[in-house]
Amino acid sequence: MQLYKDFIPTNSISYVEDLLKLYQTEIKVKSERRTRHGDFRVLSNGNCLITVNSNLNKYRFLITLIHEITHLYVYKIFKNKVKPHGIEWKNQFRILISPVLNPEIFPKTLLPLLANYFKNPKASTDSDIELVKELKSYDSFDGKNYIYELDLGKKFSIYNGKIFKLEKKLRKRYKCLEIETGKYYLFNANSEIKKYN
Repeated sequence: MQLYKDFIPTNSISYVEDLLKLYQTEIKVKSERRTRHGDFRVLSNGNCLITVNSNLNKYRFLITLIHEITHLYVYKIFKNKVKPHGIEWKNQFRILISPVLNPEIFPKTLLPLLANYFKNPKASTDSDIELVKELKSYDSFDGKNYIYELDLGKKFSIYNGKIFKLEKKLRKRYKCLEIETGKYYLFNANSEIKKYN
C-alpha cells in the first residue's frame, strides 16, 4: 500500500503530519476516479477516512489532501451542521493551506494562481481554469486531451462514446452539440475528451 507521503512535496510532509496529529484519520491512496480527486467520509463505526487519487501530480495531490483534511477539521468542530463547502470550510481551508503556499513547496508559477483561488476557494480547483492549466503543466504526459485545447467546430467524444461538436466558448464553459441527438450540452473547460477524426 502506497503512503500519501510518497505523493506530496518533501518539504510539506512534516506539516501534513502535524495536521493529522489533532484528529486521527485513515488516508488511502486510490486509483484514478473520474468524478473526484479525493473525498472525506465518516464510516459507520465513527472512524474517518480520506482518499486521494494516485494519478495526481504532487502539487494537486497536496492541495487535494489538505482540502480533505479541511473536511475532517470542519466535521470535528461542527459535525454535520454546516454546508460541506460553506463559509466554515472555506475559512478553515485558507488557514490550513496558507503555511504551504510558499516557493519552498510550490513552483513560483503556481503561487499567484493559488493566491487568487484561495480568495474564495470553490468545492474543486477544477473551477479555476487558469489554475487547472498550470497544475496540468506539472503532470507527466499521459496522452489525455482536454476540451479547452480544441478549436471551434472540432468534433470530440467522451468516455461514454458520445460524439460532440464544439460550437461556442462561453464565459466559463463550452457549448457543444451532441451529433446524434442534436441536443446542446455545457462542458467545463478542463473536461477530458477524446479527439475525433
